[in-house]
This record gives sequence, C-alpha cells and structure tokens, in this order.
Amino acid sequence: MTNTNTTTAKKDRFDRQEKLVPMDKLQTVRCTVIGVGAVGRQVSLQLASLGAPYIQLIDFDDVEISNVTTQGYLFSEIGQSKVSAIQQMISAIDSAIQVDPVQDRFRARLDVGQAVFCCVDSISAREAIWRSTNHRCSFWCDSRMLGEVIRVLAVDDVDSHSKYAATLFSQAEAQQGVCTARSTIYAASIAAGMMIHQFTRWLRGIPIDSDTTLNLLAGEWAVS
Repeated sequence: MTNTNTTTAKKDRFDRQEKLVPMDKLQTVRCTVIGVGAVGRQVSLQLASLGAPYIQLIDFDDVEISNVTTQGYLFSEIGQSKVSAIQQMISAIDSAIQVDPVQDRFRARLDVGQAVFCCVDSISAREAIWRSTNHRCSFWCDSRMLGEVIRVLAVDDVDSHSKYAATLFSQAEAQQGVCTARSTIYAASIAAGMMIHQFTRWLRGIPIDSDTTLNLLAGEWAVS
C-alpha cells in the first residue's frame, strides 16, 4: 500500500467519529490503564479503536480460564500475561499504536500518561494509586463494579479532585467482596464505555460527570 493509500485508510478509519472525538487533541495524549481485568481490558481495546496513539498497560496477572467468560480473553491466551495478550490485540487493531506493557503491580516510580484509567478491584489499591498519580495526570477515571451496579468517577479539576478524594474510604469500610466476585462481560463493557465517554468529554472540553452510578437491574441512573 502506498503512503497516499495509507493516509486515506487512516482518515476513513476515523471518519465517523471525527465530530465526537477531536483527533488533534487525542493524538497528544498518552493513556495509562492500571488493571486490565474485566473493565481494564475493555477500556484498552476501546482506546485502541478510538485511535489513542500511546497506551500503557499495567497488570501483574496472567489469563485464567474464568477470564474467558467474565473478561473477554481468548482460550488461546490462557497462561499468557494479560498485558501481552492485550498488546497483541491492540496491534491487530492498529499496528501504529505504541503499547507499553508493564507486567507488574503498579509502582509509584512508574511514569504515567496524562490520562489514567484506574481499573483495579480494591479500595486500598485505588487510594495508593491515586495518592501517587493524581498530581501527575490531567484526567483520571475510576470504575467500581459489583454485579450489575456500576459506578464511574472522573477527575479533571480541583472540584472533581476533592469529590473523588472523599470516595476513598478504608478497605474495612468497603462493601464485602471485590469487583471480580460477581461480574459479567456485559457489565464490564458498559463500565468501560462510560469511562471512555468521560474521556471524550474531557477531550472536547465538555464538563465531565464526576460521579455516575448505573444500576442495570433496577434501571436507575444517577449523575452528580
């Protein structure tokens, strides 16, 4: 394929989203996804499809058989590191995307992108990551999911910063169980879409929703 044809193909790829996602802004943003389980895997792949040029993946875990059902991994990926499996999937979506896979727990010394997506499954981990990264990123998004109840929190200014900090309570106060205790691929996909939606609002300069809760079973949606 010639350079001209490659350019045309790239333009066509983003043609239908160009009025919703400002590519000039997106191309300047480095994205970090911390935790690539049920929600984090979906966030990573949606970022890739969106056209994010740089995606850092941080997770210490390997793919297990239960991850095929609840997280969307493939049978052929069982035993492989999750960050490696997603790196290959992202390359299949767009080989031009720079992927930085970090097979480890999050460490405070790690550099992170301007946009951080926190997809871990414990309050104590969220609090530690937030404490380390909040002053280093411009956009932060955190998802909390238990069964069919999804909560997405986003931060991009001083006001939303203080609101988010107030949601970080001790692990002893947290509801018993973790995000992975009861989960489905459809709830994870919806949670990821909600996170990416807040990200695109930030890219467009539209005020973000700092706290959104969706109860799928009850059909209830709350935004603040």
